[in-house]
Amino acid sequence: MAMIDFWFSIGSTYTYLSVMRLAEVAAETGIEFRWLPFNVRAIMIEMDNIPFAKKPAKAAYMWRDIERRAAMYRMVPKLPAPYPLAELERANRVALIAAREGWCEAYARETYRRWFEMGEPAGSEPNISASIEKAGQKAEPVLRRADSDDAKAELAAATEQAKALGVF
Repeated sequence: MAMIDFWFSIGSTYTYLSVMRLAEVAAETGIEFRWLPFNVRAIMIEMDNIPFAKKPAKAAYMWRDIERRAAMYRMVPKLPAPYPLAELERANRVALIAAREGWCEAYARETYRRWFEMGEPAGSEPNISASIEKAGQKAEPVLRRADSDDAKAELAAATEQAKALGVF
């Protein structure tokens, strides 16, 4: 079976469209996806690419574009979603733990669903704990590990790997 590396960063708005569709794509094609979280914000800052939130015309276009694309896939986001995310790094540190332990897809889907369909910013409460629990884990110990220096270093290393591969 084919395996595709799916680099993603919770905090990227367009990633909502991919995260919510990958299970269907996998079922239809037999392709497996390796979920690889990283910190897109760190790369964008290096590229001097500020979030669309500080560019009103571009932000309005982005939300309208996501709305149009979501409709094609029968998704129902409530837009605009909270953006940018204050806790992007924490959300992605949890995703790294989840990827290592095999529950990343469930966590990512739930955190994006809550962010885009319920207006709960990913990485912040109540989204982060509820998403961890929905993925079958206990939130408190996962968050404790995600807040560790080791998890912060792991996210930095994953981000460097993504950058080396040209991912942004």
